[in-house]
Amino acid sequence: MVDDVRARLARRGGAPTSSDVTAAVRASGVMLGSRALAELDVAVRAELLGAGPLQVLLEDPDVTDVLVNAPDEVWVERSGRLVRAPVDLGTPARVRELAVRLAAAGGQRLDDSSPTVDARLPDGTRLHAVLPPVADGCALISLRVLRRRAFTLAELVASGGVAPALAPVLRALVLTRANLLVTGATGSGKTTLLSALLSVVPDDERIVCIEESGELTPHHPHVVRLLARRANVDGAGEVPLAELVRQALRMRPDRIVLGECRGAEVRDVLTALNTGHEGGCATLHANAAADVPARLEALASLAGMGREAVAAQAASAFDAVLHLRRDGPRRYLAEIAVVRRGPAGELVVEAAVTVAAGGLPVRGTGWSALAMRIGLGAA
Repeated sequence: MVDDVRARLARRGGAPTSSDVTAAVRASGVMLGSRALAELDVAVRAELLGAGPLQVLLEDPDVTDVLVNAPDEVWVERSGRLVRAPVDLGTPARVRELAVRLAAAGGQRLDDSSPTVDARLPDGTRLHAVLPPVADGCALISLRVLRRRAFTLAELVASGGVAPALAPVLRALVLTRANLLVTGATGSGKTTLLSALLSVVPDDERIVCIEESGELTPHHPHVVRLLARRANVDGAGEVPLAELVRQALRMRPDRIVLGECRGAEVRDVLTALNTGHEGGCATLHANAAADVPARLEALASLAGMGREAVAAQAASAFDAVLHLRRDGPRRYLAEIAVVRRGPAGELVVEAAVTVAAGGLPVRGTGWSALAMRIGLGAA
């Protein structure tokens, strides 16, 4: 029934309404009660406009990721754990069809000549898909759900994401306009923490957020957002993050925020933070705070920057690194470090506070420098 009605509406074209679904059911000669018709309406419109059988998973408030490995192998990350979902997509051909349709909804092409895609769906969901034969056997679909609600620092403390003793330190870093680099592995909570920190920014400041997928959700009255754009199916129209950083400088920002450093745009971020734009923030994928120098050097090399130039600019651009760790379902702030240059001019990230296994903060050798930066003296 769903396939028949979907085919009729697809031939009709346009975005179907509930009335269109009802008319298509009547045209098929099938009589349905009001409840069955309502369920069919949801299913058909999810097929044509949403993620089909996956749509109900994307709407689950506890789900952060939906992963399709095969028609009958769908996984979700719910409350920090991967579990199988009771969803069957039918056949590999249907999975491929869904992947192609989702890519098109994100303005991207997915076919045999272009078998991989990264896209942002209209609702903000991040899509990654791979077609066979690059994917072995069946098309692979990965969906990262965008959650619009911003958590406060108090809520992160209550949930165990931030040690109680560190909340005043984080607040002081924001209010003293320190430039912050939030780091961690995939899914460690970087965006969640950064949104909470931006919610602490005074209301009379203007925040310009630069992102690929619009994930930051600060609770703040004056936030404007610039979203990068990939080239369209014809290879035109790309607007990269680096260009948006340059545009943000002309928008009278009090704080510039880069959702994620992942390429040559790191050069423009370092330049911006070294030209009087204090209180800026960025996120970076790194497995440990100690890995940050190497990660910055690797990304900056894409923009033609040498190691010495990166060390000089990064040491003056960033005041602190906030590193998050993921331990099973738990995501927490594991370390606050200061950024400086070493005796040989190299970039050094020195631990100021680390969170021990029991959840208690332990001061490191960088504590004095951090305390001075936020006005605590050497206390």
